[in-house]
Amino acid sequence: MTGLLRELPLVNASQRDAILRAPRTSAAHRTLLRSLPAMNALQAGGQTTLDVLPAETTVVAWNLERCLFPGASAAHLHPVAPHVVLLSEMDHGMARTAQRHTTEEMAAALGMSYVFGVEFYEMDLGGETERTFCEDDFNARGWHGNAVLSAVPIQDAVLIRLDDHGHWFSAETGADPGQPRVGGRNAIAAILPGATGPLCFVSTHLESNADGVHRAGQFDRLMDAVDTFAPNLPIVIGGDLNTGNHMPPHYDWQEEPLFARAEARGYDWSANVDGFTTRPSLITNHPARQMKLDWICVRGATPSAPGILSSLGTSGHPLSDHDAVHVNITA
Repeated sequence: MTGLLRELPLVNASQRDAILRAPRTSAAHRTLLRSLPAMNALQAGGQTTLDVLPAETTVVAWNLERCLFPGASAAHLHPVAPHVVLLSEMDHGMARTAQRHTTEEMAAALGMSYVFGVEFYEMDLGGETERTFCEDDFNARGWHGNAVLSAVPIQDAVLIRLDDHGHWFSAETGADPGQPRVGGRNAIAAILPGATGPLCFVSTHLESNADGVHRAGQFDRLMDAVDTFAPNLPIVIGGDLNTGNHMPPHYDWQEEPLFARAEARGYDWSANVDGFTTRPSLITNHPARQMKLDWICVRGATPSAPGILSSLGTSGHPLSDHDAVHVNITA
């Protein structure tokens, strides 16, 4: 089981030097990943407003693309009134987001508890567009990851690593040498008390720089880990699955094998509606590119009233390059 900590240990100077000196190989990356405590734990915090989830629970999954605007993003969810929020691409101590703990800020604004897990420890300031948001020339922590926010106390949680080979570190996988980072895609599974018993909610983010077979393998590992962590419980999985992201110019999500594999294991994809879930943003400006990347699936529960929430804020600017997906769950 992953440890639940109030604070994640910082990467110290000697650990940072070891990363910079390490050969860009998968074997070296695995050693580095094991050596960094923050990459093998979850941070927990926040406050709750309910003791038990209602019989009909509203769930949102949203890739917030670093989360430039945590307060506005939290306020944007008020019309949906979620009880559980599954977040991905959340910064913690990154210069591009003013060194904020974006998950903690959103949880506080929503009156929720949270668990946050690091996907990547990033040593660079990001891409050219991201650098325009930086007032500092360093990252205070350098963490970028996923989170589960909950209106009820989190009974248990685990960090599930979906790869450890250094897809964004190793020269063997063609990683960019100019943006050194340690980590990989992950999922966070949390058990929450429900009206008729506990439920398991999972926030995940699959690999963008790979094909559908690779992502299907990640989803298989995710399903295996969830079965071990929360046997016989109702399961809700949501996040950016990057479906079709390797298929320009059509980005056909229907060719992804993960959907059929999940159905074979009892998962239901009817918690989604038709429609693309990406848009141009302040960081990612691809006006002609439209993709359906974001999904929620359930097992052992009944979904209803699925929808897509536009990420355009009240000022008219996008809060993310992803729209949020949401659904009501009865278990």
